[in-house]
Amino acid sequence: MSAMPLKLVLVVAAALVDADGRVLMAQRPEGKSLAALWEFPGGKVESGERPEETLIRELDEELGIAVKEPCLAPLTFASHPYPDFHLLMPLYICRRWEGLPQSREAQALRWLRPGALRDLPMPPADLPLIPFLIDLLGP
Repeated sequence: MSAMPLKLVLVVAAALVDADGRVLMAQRPEGKSLAALWEFPGGKVESGERPEETLIRELDEELGIAVKEPCLAPLTFASHPYPDFHLLMPLYICRRWEGLPQSREAQALRWLRPGALRDLPMPPADLPLIPFLIDLLGP
């Protein structure tokens, strides 16, 4: 008898890159799964939503910034099995937005060079994305 198939969860994330080539990371708040780990901003794709629409909505809700769809460039994706679901997470690069990113959901924020991301505790799905950012932006 085979195990029950894992539910596929589609989450979309953004690497917001500032003029100095730093990437914005957000710390998951207490009370959420994987609390205190650092991740790329984004969120779960809702039914009937395209990943780009999700990202525009989530970046507004989480950080108070306005992103236009042409400013989102797909970079890579993560595919990771967690115990009770399988995560598929496209990562987009975004270098242009309106407004100043600020924490709207009590999460800590940090701007870091791509090479420094390795020093942060991160969810296992996020770790394989770091080399792509280093390739693109340098350490």
